[in-house]
Amino acid sequence: MASTCSETPSLSLSSSSSSIPGSNYDVFLSFRGEDTRHSFTDHLYEAFRLRGIEAFRDSEKLQLGQEIASELIQAIENSYYAIVVFSEKYADSKWCLDELAKIVECKKNKRLEVVPVFYHVDPSDVRKQTGPFEKAFDEHQKNDKIDREKIQKWKDAMREVGNLSGEHLLPHQRPCLNRNRGYQPQQNIKRPQVDLNTQ
Repeated sequence: MASTCSETPSLSLSSSSSSIPGSNYDVFLSFRGEDTRHSFTDHLYEAFRLRGIEAFRDSEKLQLGQEIASELIQAIENSYYAIVVFSEKYADSKWCLDELAKIVECKKNKRLEVVPVFYHVDPSDVRKQTGPFEKAFDEHQKNDKIDREKIQKWKDAMREVGNLSGEHLLPHQRPCLNRNRGYQPQQNIKRPQVDLNTQ
């Protein structure tokens, strides 16, 4: 996750163990599938895998339901870090916003460490829900099936995570790839007393 070509982490995890409820993970990845699943997040997940970092990313099958799956709630609760990849259509998804709200809840109650990545979006748009995020929330407001309180909870969560220190990846920037080692995440991902950063 870097704003330059030097060391950019990717954000998508899909290991064979990522669907086992109750497991402990080093990292939970929250992202909009259609924006980054088969690009940036795939590369990030692979980088973590190569470094022995246990990461969770949801499968496309999990998102068939309307409500956030219990597997995802458990994965968030049992992770040490959460990486939130804010992309242009992130807030279009009620699923992503529910994930984000749960991540903020665990940040407060379980000391979950949260790192935002602003993928081709302006961090200020995330914090203020302007630009593409304003449009997304306008659509949610029009939906009578969504509780106003829930929408406010989503906005508060976006504001809180958007204000955290993170990484900003611009459209013209390309992550650097070492053919032998894959993408190199810059963020130090640590279990308690175990440093998994092999720099």
